[in-house]
Amino acid sequence: MHVRLIAVGERQPAWVEDACKAYEARLPRPWKFRIDTVATARRTRNTIAGQAMSEESEAILDQVRPADFVVVLDEHGTLLSTAALEKRLAEWLAGGRDLCFVIGGPDGLAPQVRDRADFVLSLSKLTLPHGLARVLLTEQLFRAWSLSAGHPYHRA
Repeated sequence: MHVRLIAVGERQPAWVEDACKAYEARLPRPWKFRIDTVATARRTRNTIAGQAMSEESEAILDQVRPADFVVVLDEHGTLLSTAALEKRLAEWLAGGRDLCFVIGGPDGLAPQVRDRADFVLSLSKLTLPHGLARVLLTEQLFRAWSLSAGHPYHRA
């Protein structure tokens, strides 16, 4: 079973890389967790936002396998508590499919990516910088796993 994150944006600040790596190292080895990136489409004054979003979304869909269970992160998705995420995560993993989370680019995701999603998740009603969304998702995956494993990290 693999758990991965596909995210638009190849270069992130060092603090994002460091935080993600710290949580990745703590995730269960059988998940084989990894972050795959998609290049941010070049934007100029004359670039139409939808054009760049479409280009990034096509690149995302090229990395999604047909059998993947896809969870798209979107501010309009379903808000879950950590306990609810832990239950969903257990269900998704028990389904036997590889799990693929997706974070879009600066203009979001094209409708075809949302259409491919098996679940649309919101990390917050706030608009988050994409690097922070990566860190928050990776931390919450670890927190959800620690809750299910009885690990003392989650103390709520």
